[in-house]
Amino acid sequence: MAKACSINRNKKREKMVKQYAAKRAALKAIIEDPNSTPEQVFEATIKLAKLPRNSSAVRIHHRCELTGRSHGFYRKLKLSRIQLRKLANEGQIPGMVKSSW
Repeated sequence: MAKACSINRNKKREKMVKQYAAKRAALKAIIEDPNSTPEQVFEATIKLAKLPRNSSAVRIHHRCELTGRSHGFYRKLKLSRIQLRKLANEGQIPGMVKSSW
């Protein structure tokens, strides 16, 4: 089980990303627009830099839904490799069976 503070910090980041998503998208659109003047691009860049760092989607870690483990994470199932194996052996994941030959 991951530390509670790590899990809570990641949840806080996810919440902050949702909160600032529209503002970040608008500023990035100004920066990437070829018709905007250099002054507008400069202002948008400064405003984007003043936003909280944790409001960037890049700072969110993928974590296991059950344990909070960040390494060995399967995005499709949102589980760590350890929990995936445990649930597959118990028959909890539909369509997944243990391989044997």
